[in-house]
Amino acid sequence: MEQRAGHLAEDYREMLEVLSAGSVHTHFDPYEDIDWDGPELAVDRTDPRWVLDPEVDPLGAHPWYQAQPLEVQIEIGRRRVANAVKVGAAFESVLIRGLMHYAMTLPNGSPEFRYCMHEMTEECNHIQMFQELVNRIGDDVPGARRRFRTLMPVIGFLAGYLPLLLMIGILGGEEPIDHYQKSLMRTGRSLQPTLARAMQIHIAEEARHISFADAFLRFHLPRRSRLTRGVLTVLFPVTMAVLADEIMRPSFSLFAGTGMPRRVYREALRRGAVHDAILASYFADMRRLCEETGLMTRTGRAMWRRLGISGEPSRFRGEPDRTAELVA
Repeated sequence: MEQRAGHLAEDYREMLEVLSAGSVHTHFDPYEDIDWDGPELAVDRTDPRWVLDPEVDPLGAHPWYQAQPLEVQIEIGRRRVANAVKVGAAFESVLIRGLMHYAMTLPNGSPEFRYCMHEMTEECNHIQMFQELVNRIGDDVPGARRRFRTLMPVIGFLAGYLPLLLMIGILGGEEPIDHYQKSLMRTGRSLQPTLARAMQIHIAEEARHISFADAFLRFHLPRRSRLTRGVLTVLFPVTMAVLADEIMRPSFSLFAGTGMPRRVYREALRRGAVHDAILASYFADMRRLCEETGLMTRTGRAMWRRLGISGEPSRFRGEPDRTAELVA
């Protein structure tokens, strides 16, 4: 995607400058802004706050999980949270590979280059923060499933050649995590303190990263060919579904020794009414983006339905959940 730095639309350029200024003036360091050894942030592996919330986690909503003794619910919840954090670090690493590759193609003076570098710096800090949190929790979780771990370097490399798909992938990786974190915050439940602090930092900085990917697509999509937009109409929901599945469905081996039947794993974390409703709720902002950029065509709408992630678009960015209206 060739461009001259001076040919960016003024409003897009201004937004990039605002995002870069935000990264300069409001940023976090995981070892300065989290008191890892402070007594108030000590990680208690038996803390009942590890129990999964049934409103935001399909496994937490499953009757089998809710019927388990408290210690089993804590064990499963703690492992699930630690694994999701580890997966988040893996996604950040892929994002960094793709952004670095793309940034090196940009011309001198490009405001996109500057913001890409800010974002990668923040993502490096997030990886450190996530890994430190996993270490403190103390469960030796695998993170992403083996296939995705194997493909990570390839995905990151290829994404640099396909910046539109890279930005869609960024949204596919960031939106489910961001939505899950905000939903937990909105429940009003007390959260494990170290996890809560890491989530606060991540939400604050990811707001800029999501805004960049959103603005990038809104600016560049109309300038691409009809064929490109047609392909992305299909690839957009596919990317959302595939990446959300990587984030929210860990390997069954994560639950070894907890007594969880495979039936429960399939019902809660593969497909089912509760699973599909929660998953669809993650993407209201993305459906809105597709509506407003012309990607929610008849074909696109059919693909969202086929993947089980259709529903109403949000009325505004970050709108709290409404009941997901899945289309049969």
